[in-house]
Amino acid sequence: MNRDVTDAIFNHCPVGCSSTLETTSIELPEGNLKRCPACGQLLSACGKAWFDESMQEFDVPEGTLPSGKNKIRYHQRMGKMLNDAKAVVAATETPKLLDVGCSSGALLLVAKECGYEAFGAEPATQAAATAKSLGFDVFPGFLQDAHYPDNHFDVVTLFEVIEHLLEPADVIREIQRILKPGGLLLIGTANADSWTVKQLGGSWEYFDIRSHGGHISFFNPKSISLLAEKCGLDVHEITTKRVNLVERKNASKPVYEMAKVARELLAIPARWSLKGHDMLAVLRKPKQ
Repeated sequence: MNRDVTDAIFNHCPVGCSSTLETTSIELPEGNLKRCPACGQLLSACGKAWFDESMQEFDVPEGTLPSGKNKIRYHQRMGKMLNDAKAVVAATETPKLLDVGCSSGALLLVAKECGYEAFGAEPATQAAATAKSLGFDVFPGFLQDAHYPDNHFDVVTLFEVIEHLLEPADVIREIQRILKPGGLLLIGTANADSWTVKQLGGSWEYFDIRSHGGHISFFNPKSISLLAEKCGLDVHEITTKRVNLVERKNASKPVYEMAKVARELLAIPARWSLKGHDMLAVLRKPKQ
């Protein structure tokens, strides 16, 4: 992997804050993470070539389709989210859903089962072709190049995507444009202000661009709320869940088992305090 960091991808906060970025004490192979002092956004110090190379892992036909038990859990979890969203938007006709970064179509299949007319946008051409082969209308490119009509979708989903974006505001503004008034944007990403990050620091696997290609921008409830406000969306709800105190690959079995017990004890407090590992931001376009 090309580890040249002389062309660092971030020299300003992508949320839009004017503060000068600080260098944190969180050490990674590509350099210490940067931090926006205004919103707390954490940012990779990697260079553009390193980032581009890490993103190549996603352009495969199978994309990110879950399998086995993971597939069952995925359908249950996503099905609940999409049914909850459908109840909020209360569409009078079949609701339209767009999954941005749809990969090979896993979420589109769930959306169809939940009664949506499902669409996708995916720049990884091989994964997009797989999703299209399932019978879905998938744009094989970046969202801004699809030129969807104004006020077109009831729900837009952005799961495990925003942490890859160099300019997330451009994407969120485009989503704001194509959402119907009262429509929802669901963003799923990890919480950089979680107890997990406080405990693990630089050993948090989510920071590892080698294991998680293209992870460069790490949000928290405050930074994602500020981004929503700047892009013309209201925060409907932000929730977090789950706590990881050790990475399984780095822990002995006894330590990992003890950490599992602690994780269960901390699960409810993490939800209450927005300190959980997994973050779901539900944003809403104001009704006209």
